[in-house]
This record gives sequence, structure tokens and C-alpha cells, in this order.
Amino acid sequence: MKIFKTTQGVIMTHETDLYLLEELDWDYLINRDGLYDFLLGLIGSLHAKAVDLIPTDSLPPIQSQEIWAAGVTYLRSREARMEEAKDSGAADFYAKVYEAERPEIFFKSTAARAVGEGGQVRIRRDAKWNVPEPELTLYANSNGNIVAYTIGNDMSSRDIEGENPLYLPQAKCYDHSAAIGPCLYVPATPIDANTAISMRISRKGEEVFAGQININQMKRSHTELIGYLFREMSFPHGVFLMTGTCLVPPNEFTLAEHDLVSISIEGIGTLTNTVTLKAN
Repeated sequence: MKIFKTTQGVIMTHETDLYLLEELDWDYLINRDGLYDFLLGLIGSLHAKAVDLIPTDSLPPIQSQEIWAAGVTYLRSREARMEEAKDSGAADFYAKVYEAERPEIFFKSTAARAVGEGGQVRIRRDAKWNVPEPELTLYANSNGNIVAYTIGNDMSSRDIEGENPLYLPQAKCYDHSAAIGPCLYVPATPIDANTAISMRISRKGEEVFAGQININQMKRSHTELIGYLFREMSFPHGVFLMTGTCLVPPNEFTLAEHDLVSISIEGIGTLTNTVTLKAN
């Protein structure tokens, strides 16, 4: 089951049917235990809409939630972060956090700074090495229970973080540095560990990078990451957590303005964004 936040209202898809929930508050809808069963129960009181009611006007599936992110959760991510930090002497930090009991978790974005399907993600003008990071993104409700999933793009300025790990907030957190969407995927059971994530980057109509991995390569479990996030913090409306990436373009690659980044996750869909710069 999927739910889309759109300019028309909430659109829910189940099997081959579409349902329009015109007057339902997004925070109220998603922040609950048993979200799948709740949505299933709504179907009996709704009328299926025409199949051509496709949510092309979708908004980011977020309202009052924050977006957080976990890092160095895949071996390839560990290697990439060590490569970018080798000149600063900080490479060992990333090796240690990969093996440590405590994961790396950091704040990524507010809802106001995030974009959704079809939105424009930004690269920093003061960075020379910018990359997208495709990530399975968890939605946990205010009780800390994972009830839905979406696709995330954790835009990153690798040269800024590589210069000094203390610059991570500047490398990761800025306007339009986070994209999530196109929907919330609400399954009856946790997402399959063999689920594939793929990313394609196009420049002037030509593919410049493509790759695919399975989320079973992740070192840490989803519940472990959410458990650490909720240890000393509360999230009244729930929270989104990006879970790290294993798809890393080669070191010589950097994003350019007008690049097109498409991230797909089995069962969820595709999140596509155009790369831009902040206007002068």
C-alpha cells in the first residue's frame, strides 16, 4: 500500500485501485501504530477513483516531521568516507564508527528545506565535489515504531566534509539538500532485506553513472538505528531516518547543474530530481 501527499489531498493506492482522501491531515494520518491496518480499514468507506488519477502533483510525504540520517552503515560508505578524509588525517574516524556499537546519526533537514518528486536538489557553490546519496528512508511514528518507508536523496559535499569531519553539518545540511518521495510505502510486514536500490544520473540526456545494490548489505538493522535515534529524543509527529548509502560514484565524479538524479527502490517507486545551484 502507498500513500501520496498531493495538492488534491492524500491519494492512497492499494492493489489496482486509487482512493482520494481530501480532508485528512497528513500528521494525523501517518503518526500511529498499525498504520497498514488503519489504511486497510479506510478502504471500506471510500470509493475507488479512476485509474488515471495518477499523483503527478505529489508533494514531499512530510509535514511536521524532521529528517535525520545515519552514516557509514555500508562497507562501501566506510571506504568512501575514508578516501575523502585521508588528506585531513580523519580517515580513522570512519573506520572506527563502522565497527563501533554506536552508529553515526546526524540531523539532515526540516520539512521546509526538503523537496519531493520532481523537485530541485542543490549543490553548494562553495564545494567542488558534490554527490547524491540514494538511501532507503524509514518513517517511525512518535512511539519509535517503523510503519512506513520512502526514498531519500542525501545530497553531500564530499570535499567539505573531507577537509574536516566537524564540517559535516555544512556538507550535509543546507536548503534543498534532502529529497524524499514519491510516496510513503506502507507494507503489512517489514520491507524485504533483499530489496534493491538503484540510481541513475543523466547529464544532457546521457547516462554518466548507474548502479544498484541490495539493502541486505547494510551492517546495522533498521530497528537498531531507530532505537539510537529515540534514546534521548522525542518526535511528536514521528521522524524520517535516511539509512545510509552503498552506491557511491567514483572519486572523479561530481554533480553539475541540470543533472538528473533518479533513485528507485523496489516496492516504493522512483524519486527523480534535477540538480540546481542557489540563485546569486
